Order: sequence, then C-alpha cells, then structure tokens
Amino acid sequence: MEIDRQRIQDDLRGIVRGDVLCDPVSRTLYSTDASIYELQPIGVVRPRSAADVVAIVRYASEHDLPIHPRGAGSGVSGESIGPGLVLDFSRYMRRMQMDRSDGRVVVEAGMTLAELNRSIRSSGRWFGPDPATRSITTMGSVLATNASGSHYLRSGSARDNICSLRVVTMEGELLNLSNHHPSQMGIPGRLARGLVSIRDQHRDCIEVENRGSPARSGYRFDGVIDADDNVDLAKFLCGTQGTLAVVVEATVKTEPIPKHRGIAALFFHRLESAARSAVIALNHGPVACDMIGRRLLGIARETERQFESMLPREAEAMLLLELQGESLTELSDRIEILKQELTRGPDGAFSATSSTDQATRDQYWKLCRRVTPRLGRLRGREMPIPFTEDIAVDPQRLPEALIAIQKTLRDHECTSTVFAHAGHGQLHIRPFLDLSKASDRDKIRQVATDVAEVVWKMNGQISVEHAAGLSRSALLPRQFGDYWLAMGQVKRLFDPHHRLNPGKLFGAVLQQPDENLRPIGDSIEVVSPARTLIEPSDRIVQQSRLQSAAIPQLPVMQHWPAGKMIDQVSQSCNGCGRCRTTAADERQCPVYRTMRDEESTPRAKANLLRGVLSGKIEVEALAGDRAKAVADLCFNCHQCRVECPSTVDIPKIVGELKAHYVSTNGLPLSERLFTRLDSIASIGAKLPRLSNFLLQNRIARWLAEQMFGLVSTRELPAIADTSFIRYAARRRWTKKINSEGTKVLYFVDHYANYHDPDIGRALAEVLQQNGIGLYVPTSQSGSGMARITAGDLKGARRIGRRNLRLLAEAIRNGYTVVATEPSAVLCLKHEYPNLFDDEDAYLVAENSYEACDFLVHLNHAGKLDLDLHMIDAHFAYHRPCHLRVLDPEIAAVELLKMIPGLQVEHVEGGCSGMAGTWGLQRRNYRNSLRIGWPMISAMRSSGIPIASTECSACKMQIEHAAGLQTIHPIKLLAYAYGRFPKVGEQLGLLKNDAS
Repeated sequence: MEIDRQRIQDDLRGIVRGDVLCDPVSRTLYSTDASIYELQPIGVVRPRSAADVVAIVRYASEHDLPIHPRGAGSGVSGESIGPGLVLDFSRYMRRMQMDRSDGRVVVEAGMTLAELNRSIRSSGRWFGPDPATRSITTMGSVLATNASGSHYLRSGSARDNICSLRVVTMEGELLNLSNHHPSQMGIPGRLARGLVSIRDQHRDCIEVENRGSPARSGYRFDGVIDADDNVDLAKFLCGTQGTLAVVVEATVKTEPIPKHRGIAALFFHRLESAARSAVIALNHGPVACDMIGRRLLGIARETERQFESMLPREAEAMLLLELQGESLTELSDRIEILKQELTRGPDGAFSATSSTDQATRDQYWKLCRRVTPRLGRLRGREMPIPFTEDIAVDPQRLPEALIAIQKTLRDHECTSTVFAHAGHGQLHIRPFLDLSKASDRDKIRQVATDVAEVVWKMNGQISVEHAAGLSRSALLPRQFGDYWLAMGQVKRLFDPHHRLNPGKLFGAVLQQPDENLRPIGDSIEVVSPARTLIEPSDRIVQQSRLQSAAIPQLPVMQHWPAGKMIDQVSQSCNGCGRCRTTAADERQCPVYRTMRDEESTPRAKANLLRGVLSGKIEVEALAGDRAKAVADLCFNCHQCRVECPSTVDIPKIVGELKAHYVSTNGLPLSERLFTRLDSIASIGAKLPRLSNFLLQNRIARWLAEQMFGLVSTRELPAIADTSFIRYAARRRWTKKINSEGTKVLYFVDHYANYHDPDIGRALAEVLQQNGIGLYVPTSQSGSGMARITAGDLKGARRIGRRNLRLLAEAIRNGYTVVATEPSAVLCLKHEYPNLFDDEDAYLVAENSYEACDFLVHLNHAGKLDLDLHMIDAHFAYHRPCHLRVLDPEIAAVELLKMIPGLQVEHVEGGCSGMAGTWGLQRRNYRNSLRIGWPMISAMRSSGIPIASTECSACKMQIEHAAGLQTIHPIKLLAYAYGRFPKVGEQLGLLKNDAS
C-alpha cells in the first residue's frame, strides 16, 4: 500500500467507527458502478453514523480530498465513482422510523427504497416515486438524483415528497434543513440568503429554465423560494447529486396505497404510433404510462418464458398504462374506454389486454422494471451502452423527438433500445456499440453530442433522473447556457473548494463521455496448463517493458472455451447491482442479504478478477488474505448465475479465485477436513457405534470444534450400520445389467451412502416398481463438490476424472445417471464440464438427472406407474438452491401431488443457509442461521408438522432450527407404492394409509 494511502487509512481508522479500506482489492471493488466507467478511489469508508460522516468530511477538508457519496453503486452515469474517498452508506446506515400520525418517515441514506416500502406497507402507505432499480437503490441516491420512475404522473419525483434533510456540509457541520428564512442565524440562514441573492441576480434565466420540461436537471429553483423568501433547502438539495452536501438522513412523505389498480397493455406496429397514443392516453388520467421498443420486447420473450405468450412477436412497441380508483367497477369502465380509444384509427393498437388482477399487473410491471438489466444477456460484441440514457422532452413532442433521435443514430450507423416514461416525456435510449473497438469508443462523444442537440432543439434536457455523472456533465454548460453561471454561484455557496463529487453536474473541469472507460479487451497473459489462452495486450506489454518487469501471467485451472473466455465472462458483469436485491421472490445473493457489504456481492468477485486481468491488481494478490476473504464470501449456491440479468457465471469466477489461493498456499487443516467428509465417514462406517458415540459426546464435539472448527451446537447425522453400497452389493445391484430397456446408474452421494441409506433403498424400490434396472457401481466416488467449493480443483479433478470414465462408459451402454443429492447432480452437469474439456464430461452432463426430475420426465412420457396408495398427510416442501438451478420447474412438488390425499405446500423462504459443509463450520454457524432465517421462520409459521426436501444439508438446517422432521420426496413416493413401510413408522402415519 502506498504511504499516503496507508497514512489516510491509519488516520481515518482512528477517528471513525466504520470500515476504512484503502487496500488495492477494496479500491478495485469500488472503482466501478453500473456505468461504462472505471476510476480507482484513494480509499473507501463505510460510516456507521452521522458522527462518522462529520469526522470524514472534516478530515477530507483538512487534507484536500474529494468525497464521493455512494449507495448501491447502481448508477449508469458514473456518479458514484471517483479518485477521492468513496463513502458507502449502504453497509450500516439503513435505519428508519415512521410517524403513523402523519405518514412521514425518517430514513437513513443507506436504506433501499424497496426495504422502506416493505417496512411501512403494513400501515397501508408507501413512498410514491418508484425508479426501476428500487429493489437496490438507496434512499440517499433516490434523493440525490431526484428519482421519479414510472409513476411520476401520480407521485411526482423525490423533491415533491421531501420534508427535511439531515446533511453534512463541507465545513463538517451536521445540519437539519427544511424551510429557512434569510434572516435566520447560522449556516441555514447563510445558505438561504445566498440562494435568494442568486435568484435575484439570475431571475430572468431562472424563469426561462423553469418553463422547460417537468422532468429537469441542474440546481433547480422552482418551488424552492416562496413569496416571503422562505427557502426550502431540503427541496433544493434534492437532485444535486451529492455535489453540495452529504445527505445522511431524510424525512419524507408517504402516500396511501391505492385501493384498486389496473393496467392496460397495448401493442403497436410502429413506435411512433405508440408515442402518439401515449399523448392521447394522458386525457384519461393514467398514473403511469411506459413505452417499450421492439428490441426490449424481443429480449424479454427470449430470456423469460413467462413473457412468450404475453408479447406478440409482430409488436414494434408496447404501451403500458396504469389507472387507479376507489371503485373496481368504475376503474374497469375507465380502462375499457381507454382501450377502445387507443385501438381506433391509423395509430391504434392492433392488440390490447387489460387486468385489475394483482398478479397480472405485477407481471407486466416486472417486465418494465427488469427488461433493461436483461440487456446484458445479449450475445455478441455490440451491446446497448448507457451514455445517452436520460432524456426528457415535453410529452407532446415525444413522437417527434423519437423520429429525430433515431435518424441521428442511423447517421452514426447505430441501432438502439428504446424505453420511455412516455407520460412525462422521459426517454432512455441505449445505442449499440462495441467498446472493444477504438472506432466505436471514438463514436461515444459525437453520438452523445448529436443526440443532445436534437433534444435541445425541442426545448428538452439531458440528465434528468439518472444523474449527469461522468457521461453527461460535459454537455451541461451548453445545455444551461446563461444559467450555468448561476449554478457556479450555487456550487461556490455550498462547496467553495469543489470537494464534493467534483466534476459531476457542475465543475470547471468536466470529463468527456469517452474518457475513463472500463478497459475492455485490455488483459495480462492468461495461460492454462496446455496453452496460452489470452495474449497480453499492447498496453500491458509496453508497461512491463518500461518497468523492466516480466509480463504478468495468470494461470487458470478450469476450461474456458472460445466465446466464454475468462476475460469475456468477467467483463460481462456490467455492475448493475441486481445481485444486491433483498426481494423475497429472489434468492441472490444469500450471503449479501446477511453481510450487506460490497465484498459479499457477486459483482465484487467479477470486479476482483477483472482488476487482476487488467493489471490493476497484481496476480500475487490472489494468494493474499484480502482476496481470499472476498472469494470465501461465496459458498457456491449458484443463485447469482440463475438470477443475474447478464447470467454471469460468478461461481466459475470464484472457483478460479479460490483455486489460485489454494495452489499457492494449500488448504488449511480445517478446510481439508470439510472437503473430505466422505473419506472420514467411510472410516467411521467401519465402527459405526463408536463413531456415533463420538458424534454425540460433548467432550469429543468440543475437541472437534477447537481443533478443526466443526461447530458443536449443531446435531450431526449418525453413521448408518451399513452403507448403501454395501447393501446394494448384497442385493446384487452392483452388477451391470445386460438387458434392454430403461436402465439407471445410481450416483450415490456421501449422505445417502453413509448416513441415510434409506434414500437409496427408496429409489431402488421406486425404480423396481416401474420396471427400471438399477446399477450401483462400487468404484464410484463422491462428486467432489466440497473440494470445488473450497478451491481444491486439483483434488476435485482427480475425483472427477475417475467418475467420468465410469459414468461415460455406462451411458454409452444405455444407462441414465440418476442422483438423489442436488449438489451431486449440479457437479455432474455444471462443474465437471468446467474442469474437463472432453467428450465424457459433456456426455455425462447431458445424461444426468436428479431423481425427482427423472421420474417426472418418465411421467411426461407416460411411463410412470401411477398406481399410488393414499397418504393422508401434509408436508411443507423446501426447494434447495442447487435444485433451483437445475430445474426451472419444481419436479418434487409435481411428483408428490400425484399421491392421493397428500398435501404439499411449497414454502418459499429462500436459501437454507447450510450450503453443504459451510454451515457445519463454527465460524459460519451464526451466519448460516441468519441466512436461513427467512426459510426457518416460514417453515415454523406454516403450521405444517413435517417437511420434505431433496438436499441433505437443507434437511439438517430444517430439523436443527425449525424443529420439523424432514424426509426425502423419493421416500414418500416409495411409501405410496406400498414398498417402503418404514416411512410410515418414522413419520407416525397410520398403517392403513398405504394399504
């Protein structure tokens, strides 16, 4: 660490309670956001309180350091990155309090908008403005950018809903700001006097500015100073993008949740027709009016199955309107009248649908809010780039503006995506460019300028909701003209030394939109054991020559095929921050939901690898403790891979990061233990009584905790008297089957083999009931998933190579591979192809199934015996994370619902928090329970006495923390066939249930 950074870190750690991070890894994690820019900060501070913020600002003032306030880092213009001190409010400052008498809420800057609304929903109120990123964007950012979103027509923007602000000025003063008169003493009075004076000096240009589009940017005076010169400083600071003061807390207004809401979705053959219809629709009083262009509709259809039937393929545009009312009948009538008018005439919609049903309405809004992040799923070099993203014109001129902007883009040989809040004239345009090509990088500045010229000719503005940041600030002097002088006076009034987010929104020096771009295509040398995968870029070679140093080289241990090379995978993370969501209907990222720091996010792992590949971080740093700490915050649940808008394979990236550490340092003794539990169990199975005594003995467990980190408070599964493979040998299932017909090779996991052989026995009974041959090879090994998760890829490869030879040969002989443990199936289908670039790996991946999924496929083919006996019981089903990756449907629930009398309720509570052996470790025990708490509490509150799940680790967590006996679905199916009465005895079911 450079000496100045070391001094800053030491100084700040002495004066603040929050985290101070100045190491290269941390600075790299905060050097990007959801924009196309990258700037390394001098350090990162995560304040715990307003007192910390005061101390930081005073220190920055004394040492002439810039400050960049940051929330979730989800901004698309680079507004939260910079070369100074980054203040991350999202880690600790997330408290709120509601005054139920007037509906006002006091909320700290780091709390997300979605969490705020979830917290106050029981009171029947919400905060009205709803930007598309509301599930991750923080309230500090909502206020700083004056966010509005789709429902601007109903709720206005953030400045329309502010009561007061608690801010820290650049003098380091903590102030409560609301309405203040110039005669008032102190800093608020001085600021009020200054703004009144600026208003008086620039009255003419301010009045011209106020006559523009309702969605506007800059330092806005409209609605701030009343007739008696009272100045609403809180309202004025909304939309100033962290350039005038640091917001630490706000008191905001909330509004009642509407009783009835309905939507109308209309589809058009032309984009301009949709825009003209949006203008007509405003006469019907919609509270929201959004428009989506053809390319976004196509992406939605291709990436999410639920939208295939909703979106006609011939649609060039969709208009989504929402109306609300006190009466459902009156609301339905208004929607019907609206539909009739907008489906008539030459611009009429060719198709229209409407609904007042909440599920349908939410589905359409999900489309609007998530389709733009899904742009990252596009394949190819050209991607839609957010640098002309934020445009506003008068809604009446929107059709004209769209035509002119599209012509301008065609002149530059660009296509684009189009999304618009058409009701208030706000456009989000993203041109397609290939930033790895110098010619396309050179286009950025001219395209941005020419699009802005079109907007200005129509009296519109750029940068109205998503901040000016690094991408649009350079265009603002031209946009504001004479008013720019007034903005300069405002900046000097609040921040005379230009330390707050300098170069954003206002500044003497403003970067051009094509500067400080992320280094696409810039890489060190990357090698595999067999060959060079990526040649070093010219910049890296020249830099190494200047420093007389060897060209940095990163050895990789996984297979990175063409088109999915390691640099392409890491760069495909656009930093959108969707992995920071805490929404109940999503699972990514279980660790982040508990830890709430940037290191825990999946994007942090992509940023870390990208930092190494671009030469910003030395390769040797991957063998250090800081990089290991970041990588260890992933326990390989794969939920980010499923839910990431860009489907970035973060688990594979983490595997590479961990493997580099392990290859250099080896595995610690405790981790070696946890990756070899199958070997330990095989030893214990030789003396099961002694082993079980030790597992239950307090002293032995305490010693294991002290010596190996095995948590002593969690009850461990007993070792069975006879392993399943030994049992299978006695039943001659270990012999190959020569007959034709359906044949299954049972890939036995560690848990079913040594701890619960009844799972394998139940599967055997089910297969026999259906006339399916069973083969259990004795030479198979465990999948090696625990080793992969720990980064021991060499050890996993040894196991995998042996398994692949065995399984591939069996598949060629007509077998299908079936496993009852989800992690084992995921290992065969996903991890082995990452480890091995050979035909066997792909063959095994294609022909391996989880047991329930295999049986459901049989049923769909009409080959499953449905002669099932009644089971009068009620089960709560938990869906394991690894199975959620493998099976988009829920095979176990479909299977169990075939059993007469059996009630199955899918309890969706998220990740169990066990993550295989992760939850067995003492250091992870508390976090395991915290991560799994939503699932645990959902199981407890379900009132259902018995649970079911396929995952052995999830079973342990449910039984340990929720107190519910838990059974594998395959056992229930075997019992329903009347072939496994033991299940009835275990669960206390009536003996005649299966008779």
